[in-house]
Amino acid sequence: MFEAGPFALRYYGLCIALGIVVATWLSGRELVRKGYEGELALDSLFFIIPPGFIGARAYHVITDYDLYAGDPWPGVIAVWNGGLGIYGGVIGGFIGLLVFCRIRGISPLAFADAVAPGLVLAQAIGRWGNYFNQELFGRPSSLPWAIRISPENRPDGFADASTFHPTFLYESIWNALVCLVLLWVARRFAGWLKDGDVFLLYVSLYSTGRFFMELLRIDPAFLIGGAIRGNLLVATVLALGFAMVLMLRHSRPSRKRSGPS
Repeated sequence: MFEAGPFALRYYGLCIALGIVVATWLSGRELVRKGYEGELALDSLFFIIPPGFIGARAYHVITDYDLYAGDPWPGVIAVWNGGLGIYGGVIGGFIGLLVFCRIRGISPLAFADAVAPGLVLAQAIGRWGNYFNQELFGRPSSLPWAIRISPENRPDGFADASTFHPTFLYESIWNALVCLVLLWVARRFAGWLKDGDVFLLYVSLYSTGRFFMELLRIDPAFLIGGAIRGNLLVATVLALGFAMVLMLRHSRPSRKRSGPS
C-alpha cells in the first residue's frame, strides 16, 4: 500500500489483520452466547495467533521447500510475500488454544466451537490478500469474472493465457457461507450438539470446499506420488475423516438430560 523507510504496509498483511479483528469480535459474541465472558476471545490471542502463524508458515515451507532450498534465508520467514498454510495455522492455533484453556480452566472443545465461525470468516477475508499478491489462482478462463494475471506471476506453460479462475474468490465465498452455516447449526441444534461438534463441522466443510479449489488451481504445489496435489489429498482425508468422527459421535442415542428439579 505504501512504504516509509523500513516500514511497509502491504495489502496481504492488512487482510490478515482485518480477519483477526473480525474473528475476535465474532468469537467473543459466540462465547457470550455459550455463557462465557466475551473478553476471553481477546485474552486468547497471545496464545493462539503466534503458534498459528508459526504453524501456517511451517506447513507452507515444509510442503513447498523447493521454493526455498536454493536460498532459504530470509525466504523462509518472508510471510509478507505470501505463503501461509491454513491447515498448519489451524494446528498451531489449536495447540495454543489448548494451553490457554488449560490455564483458564475452560473446556477447549467448547472454546473451539465458539472460535470456529470467526476463524472461517477470517479465512474468507484473508483470502483477498492472494488477490493483491496475484497468487493462488486457477486454470485459464474467459468467464466474465476471470482475473488478469501479470506475466511474471503466471506459472510455467501459461505464458499465452492472461485471465484465470479467481479461486481465491471462490474460496472466500465458500468460507463466508460456511461461517453462516456454523452459526445457524450452533443455534438451531444447540440442545443436540456436543462440545467440539461445530469445530468438527468447520474442518469438514472447509476441507470440502478446499477439495474443489485444488482441482482448479495450477500454482506450484507439493505432489504425492509425483502426480496428486498434496493439499487435494489432505482436504479429502480431513473432509471425510472429520465428517465420520462427527457422525460417530451421534451414532448412539444419548440419554435425555433431566430438567431442573
